[in-house]
Amino acid sequence: MKRILLVLFFSACYMTLFAQEKAPLLTGKVNISIAQGTFECDLTLTDIPNVKDYYIRLNSGMNPLHFRSKEPQDFLIYYDKTLSDSTSTGESNAYIFPDNTRKNKFLPKTIQFKYVGKFPVVKDTLENYSRKDWKGNIAFNHNSVRTDGVQSAWYPVLYDAEMDKTYEEVRYNIEINCIDCTTLYVNGNAPVKSSSAKFKSDTPKELTLFCGNYDFSNMGNTFILNTTITQEQIKEFSLLINSYKKFYTEKLNIPFDQPVTFVETTPTSRADGWLFVSYPTILDIGWGDNGFKSLFDPKMQNWYRPFIAHELGHYYFGTYKVFNSELGDMMAEGFAEYLSLQLTKEVIGKEVYDKKLQDKIKELEDFTPIPFRKIKSQKQYDDRELYVYYYAPVIFTAIEKEIGQQKMWQWISVLLKDKSTLTNYEFLTNTLRKTLKNEKTTERIIQLYFDHDASLQNALNMLKTK
Repeated sequence: MKRILLVLFFSACYMTLFAQEKAPLLTGKVNISIAQGTFECDLTLTDIPNVKDYYIRLNSGMNPLHFRSKEPQDFLIYYDKTLSDSTSTGESNAYIFPDNTRKNKFLPKTIQFKYVGKFPVVKDTLENYSRKDWKGNIAFNHNSVRTDGVQSAWYPVLYDAEMDKTYEEVRYNIEINCIDCTTLYVNGNAPVKSSSAKFKSDTPKELTLFCGNYDFSNMGNTFILNTTITQEQIKEFSLLINSYKKFYTEKLNIPFDQPVTFVETTPTSRADGWLFVSYPTILDIGWGDNGFKSLFDPKMQNWYRPFIAHELGHYYFGTYKVFNSELGDMMAEGFAEYLSLQLTKEVIGKEVYDKKLQDKIKELEDFTPIPFRKIKSQKQYDDRELYVYYYAPVIFTAIEKEIGQQKMWQWISVLLKDKSTLTNYEFLTNTLRKTLKNEKTTERIIQLYFDHDASLQNALNMLKTK
């Protein structure tokens, strides 16, 4: 009898763990007009995890009609906006549902969200344009609407404050209607030539959208949306991307799990240009030479191709494993950039790698970074760009020289496959310790590169050695 009870207990524990790990499900309908710059959403979030200290983020341009509990009871929910969500970006408002005492929060298992939003439409770049464009912008131009998921929060995004975990990746079954669009794209699905379509994914995805009037191609299992490059260049582009994916797969023994989709579009401002990834989508936002044709320009391809390699690296650092805590941003960006450097060295060219590394070292000349161990908040990065894109990969490159390329790839693999949910300083050092299995070497590296106030100089000294 006791053994039966134990089996039932462990089965219940397993079922509970499985339920906790299942991503929320988003269902419902979204109506969009790219001419008017409008969203009208009726969305329901189910399979909501049992989170006690939470916030629900929704874009600040979205105006709620109501939030409605559907389970365990059906009623309109009283909600509060709060400024306590310190990690929320300025694009979104944070909502909580107070309980009857108004001292604690409660969270229904199923919530219906009905809301509308209206956003500026940029029709030209002479007079009718914005001062800045950025990743979390819900960006309407004369041709399309572009929005990511986690930063823009155009749909409700649950945030677990206690575990520093954001549930932007959801399973979904939604209908998109865009009355003035010819093509619809939702991250995790193939693009559809239609003004109305249903999109479904049983695999959790961040709901990046790109809807508008454009064409697309599918070559070599790579989708390219709204591009200005030629068919011959599309073919070469596909071969290039597949060679990058092959390099990472062979080094880490972790294959890409579905085709990558590339989106080319213009910003709502006159000067901005950048790339970002919400796997399996990589978006290039820029004018003219900042588009995909830079891949084929001899004067520009040596800096643009490593950018693409960096964004592909975010499949591992940001999708395969999500990083959090005060060092999460550094690890996600720093290791993605380190991967890009390694691919640059072995695939693009050693001379390109040498120049990129020297450029990083030069940019760090007047930078005095706080070592990893002493970082208690991302605000301590001081200059985020220098910290995560320059300082961190230089540190990792020095460690590579200490332990060798093979051990470095092993460490990255351990980082990615480790089941820890909190990716803090202890996670960083413990995974290194697991990899090296040599306490003396591990402690020396930790002291030199993670703990020491002169960690940057220690790295530069190491890189100068033959």
